[in-house]
Amino acid sequence: MEWTADILGTGYQSCSIDAAGPDGVIRHATLIRHDADPLDQAGSGKDGSVRRLGVVLFLHGWSDYFFNTELAEFWSRQGYEFYALDLHNHGRSIQPGDPGGYVANLADYDAEINQAISAIHQGRSGSTAESLTLMGHSTGGLVAALWASRHPERVQYLILDSPWLEMHGSSMVRRTANAMVAPLARFRPETVLKLPERGFYFRSISSSAEGEWHLDERYRPPLAFPVRAGWLRAVFAGQSQVARGLNLEMPVLVLMSSASANGMMWRESMRRSDAVLDVGVMALRAMALGRTVTLERIDGGLHDVFLSAPAVRKDAYARLARWIRGFMQDKAPDDHHEGDR
Repeated sequence: MEWTADILGTGYQSCSIDAAGPDGVIRHATLIRHDADPLDQAGSGKDGSVRRLGVVLFLHGWSDYFFNTELAEFWSRQGYEFYALDLHNHGRSIQPGDPGGYVANLADYDAEINQAISAIHQGRSGSTAESLTLMGHSTGGLVAALWASRHPERVQYLILDSPWLEMHGSSMVRRTANAMVAPLARFRPETVLKLPERGFYFRSISSSAEGEWHLDERYRPPLAFPVRAGWLRAVFAGQSQVARGLNLEMPVLVLMSSASANGMMWRESMRRSDAVLDVGVMALRAMALGRTVTLERIDGGLHDVFLSAPAVRKDAYARLARWIRGFMQDKAPDDHHEGDR
């Protein structure tokens, strides 16, 4: 495995992962790591070496990729090694001719997640992590929760940022939509569905529109990747598993906006709410993930709460830091990130 300079610049490296799933298909993914300055860590051992408290692996949402260096640096200041995975058919991992964002079964991600975790541990120079924290956003949150339910012995903490746990409205909407798309998904899974296109969320976050974040539009297109029948069926199947209950034993944190703003026309409220998912049904599904679930509602939060306005994400980071201290650490680290207080 060869680490090379990443597109994010100084302090970031990436490497390619080729993982074969149960179906024998080899899929290409990309693992990204943040090389933090040792002086920027939470603590050190008696010999002066940096004290690592564990590893965090982040999974992005659909039609997305990892770019949030502020999130990586937050975790480093907490004392954790930060990694992110651009899943196959996404971001850095897209190959020529690939159907962007497509997957036929969410479990197809398992092989690359497993290999990424193995690569992380193999590259730690003989040291051992006290914990693995899996963090996922939106569809990546759904993937993370399902992976954790299948591999409970490998993950100690689960953090979900606006996870796509259910369709808008209710499970009835999902079942009705699934009945309509299932025949097409079975025989022509890569068929593109003609659905309304909305770029409201992109408008609120991209510096090329009205947001503050630099996004590579090759990896995060303004109108997202085309929705394909097989992909939508895969999401429905995953949400159905969540609805039946995952019975997760590890502590789970779910962060989400306190409000949704949906519709086919732009509204100013979309600058301070989730313009993608229904936070009401998300909250209901979140509380059924397992035995120990913490729900944090972020006033003014966007779909990705860590891309919200500065004051809003400061609140989100503070709530995340409080949960880390309460569940993941015996003692709060001496941190200097303004968003951690």
